[in-house]
Amino acid sequence: MEDTQSVATLMNSTTSKIQQLQKAFAELESHRAVTLNLKWKQLEEHFHGLEKSLKRRFTELEDQEKKFETKIVQSRKILENRQAAIISNEQASLKSLQEKRDAAVSAITIAMEKHRKPHEVQGESSMFEAKPLYFIPLENTEDNMKPFKSGVVEVKLYPELVKLCQDMDSEGLHKFISDNRKNLADVREEIPRALRAAVDPAYLVLDSLKGFYPSEVSISDAKKDANLLGLRRTSIMLMECLSILLTTLELDSISSLISESVKGRAKAIAEEWKPKLDELDIDANNGNSLEAHAFLQLLATFGINSNFNQEDLYKLIPMVSRRRQTADLCRSLGLSERMPGVIDVLVNNGRHIDAVNLAFAFELTNKFSAVSLLKSYVNEASKVSSPVKSGNASPAAQNDVNEKQLTALKVVIKCIEDHKLEEQYPVDPLQKRVLQLEKVKADKKRATEVAKPQPKRPRANCVGNGVRVTNVTNVVSDKNFYASRMTDRYPQYIYDRPYAYPGPTDSHVPSFLGTAYNLPPPGHGNFFGNGYHYQATYLH
Repeated sequence: MEDTQSVATLMNSTTSKIQQLQKAFAELESHRAVTLNLKWKQLEEHFHGLEKSLKRRFTELEDQEKKFETKIVQSRKILENRQAAIISNEQASLKSLQEKRDAAVSAITIAMEKHRKPHEVQGESSMFEAKPLYFIPLENTEDNMKPFKSGVVEVKLYPELVKLCQDMDSEGLHKFISDNRKNLADVREEIPRALRAAVDPAYLVLDSLKGFYPSEVSISDAKKDANLLGLRRTSIMLMECLSILLTTLELDSISSLISESVKGRAKAIAEEWKPKLDELDIDANNGNSLEAHAFLQLLATFGINSNFNQEDLYKLIPMVSRRRQTADLCRSLGLSERMPGVIDVLVNNGRHIDAVNLAFAFELTNKFSAVSLLKSYVNEASKVSSPVKSGNASPAAQNDVNEKQLTALKVVIKCIEDHKLEEQYPVDPLQKRVLQLEKVKADKKRATEVAKPQPKRPRANCVGNGVRVTNVTNVVSDKNFYASRMTDRYPQYIYDRPYAYPGPTDSHVPSFLGTAYNLPPPGHGNFFGNGYHYQATYLH
């Protein structure tokens, strides 16, 4: 507005300017020595033309400004009307959703009442006394029986999962996963979607933990029980799938799904499990403890880590350092700031590979040099073989040490390739050393085969010189020797990024390895002759 007034003032002053110019022109004409080529009339007409043009343009701009102001007012009215319509539609939708929710709650409550057995209703008080707190069924209140599923749950490959979740059948879920362990990656991908069909996914997952610590099986026997190991892996996987489901929900849905009563049952399970972690032995030293992993996953999934001492949780991390979920677990439990201490513990215990992977996962490679750690690990592995070079050790002990050194070198090579460290740490010398060890291994095996006593060659009859029978055993042995040598030179080395933890920017949807789900774990004697630990691959 001020700009418009200033322009108008300037335009009104043009007349006075012209008069002043006329006076100046008259003075100039009075000087006979100066000749002017332009006549005053021409100048006057020119300036009057400019004045008219400016006034006309100014009038046009004022008209356009008024039109724009009118359009702005109209647009504001349209926006206000649209906003009011949107609010009205939202309220109508919320009202409709509330009616559908109430109807679903009523239908589920009636169905649950019909399926409840008479003796369970009569003996409700005794049931609450007999079962642990975390296995008591939910009460059929409106808050606890909120239907979790929204719309139709689509599971492409395994629709049986939806039925099992709808029936809240945790035992059937365990059996189905075990029966389809060969396609475990596909099953795991569909479980989070199938859990949406459950009335209470959190309770279903908690119910699946019932057999994790059977009372009739000791800690040592549990390591040999393939079925129990499979059940434990399945339980961990179900908790992970529930965590994946929670990441797709809004905050209100998470609060209703992981209610205070659910957290109470999860806390009761965790308090029962925690004392059992003190009995862990070799698995904990290898960083491959299913028990510690399940405990930490329980805390992370149900958000109850604040109920436990953070120092105790920090001490459990080295027990699961080889698990592929370790980095995400640490972030979920709020232990990211403690990772430098964890890496120090791993290095001091000779577990440099785990330390390198965690350093990359938490972007701590500036503080912990990956190349230095790997070189130190290779040097320690090489020192272990020095006592057996003198010839004092038995052939079996020497073979065992060479085999462990070979495994250590292969693990280091894979770590270098996974983290793309070839420029800083060339793998050619390591690969040459691997070939040397494989050649030594093959030569020793050949010498062992040759040194075996040859069986007597039977004759066709016991009298005279009969026809000599070819030694079939030696022929088969020779054939098997070359086959075994091929196996030695190219061993079956299972590796599928077991150490490649997801980084801070990675999405945590990890893939499972294609291994039998209920097979017992590999041997855990992963120590060199001087007690120095070497790291083998982990399958899960």
